[in-house]
Amino acid sequence: MARYILRRVAAFIPALIISSIFIFFMVRLTGADPITSLQGTQRLSEESRIALTREFHLDKSLAEQYFIWIGGMLRGKFPVSFKYRQPVDRLIASRLPTTLQLVGMSFIFAVFFAITIGLICAANKNKAVDRILSAVLVLFASTPSFLLAIVLMLVFSLKLGWFPSFGAGHNFRENLYYLLLPSLSLGAAMMSLMGRVTRSRMIEELGADYVCAEIAKGTPRHVIMFRHCLKGVLIPVVTIGGLQLGGAIVGAVMVESVFALGGIGDLLIAGIKSADYPIVQSIVILMTMLFLFLNLVVDIAYTALDPRIRAERITSQ
Repeated sequence: MARYILRRVAAFIPALIISSIFIFFMVRLTGADPITSLQGTQRLSEESRIALTREFHLDKSLAEQYFIWIGGMLRGKFPVSFKYRQPVDRLIASRLPTTLQLVGMSFIFAVFFAITIGLICAANKNKAVDRILSAVLVLFASTPSFLLAIVLMLVFSLKLGWFPSFGAGHNFRENLYYLLLPSLSLGAAMMSLMGRVTRSRMIEELGADYVCAEIAKGTPRHVIMFRHCLKGVLIPVVTIGGLQLGGAIVGAVMVESVFALGGIGDLLIAGIKSADYPIVQSIVILMTMLFLFLNLVVDIAYTALDPRIRAERITSQ
């Protein structure tokens, strides 16, 4: 098992190198001039433009700019934002708690409702409640998170006035209230896929031979579902949930923009609008690293939950 984890960690290196090159050059394909974005309505003198170009290393070749950026990142030295004139890590650190709480709350909602709805549907296969809940899951799967965010804001914030329509709280407790609608918006799509997988897997488990044997013994149906079947159901749910968690970090960008939460998503959009290369590159590469890390965690959890996969991988070593 340790060898397998080391091999997976080693595979991160080429993946990160390729990702960093792709991100660096894709950002520059926009053709936007960061110096022009900086001057705003005030016209900069030629001397000021030259000084800023040298300060931000924009006078160097693309290859040199890449190695300056990636070399600093490897040493833990983030670049300085063109717009804010601060190291990007400080900007990220001030906004990170909001984004992490948003993603965490949306994931908790998604897992709780997905497993609950999936089990209810499986226990009532082909009945009215199964058809209604399955239709709801399909509806959420086909609705973009930002569109659902707008609908929830219109209904529960602007119409009913139950929740704030924008902004985040000043601490963790306040954020539980401010981030409720954004987290539901972000978690709906995750809940949909995990719920459908839970339903299909539970139906398969309930049709297995060992379940028939337990029924013959007189074991109650709810005991069979929770004590014997649930672990087998959780294996694919954990896998899909972990992969979707990485996608939720990307989806948080649009949801944060709708609710003006002031998280990393807002910072990324501001960086794109102002052609602030350091912000865009740093945030996207951090998202890539987090996604790769989550893949590793999911893979380890998948192996730990299923003894057959664990035995197979140990044998392959």
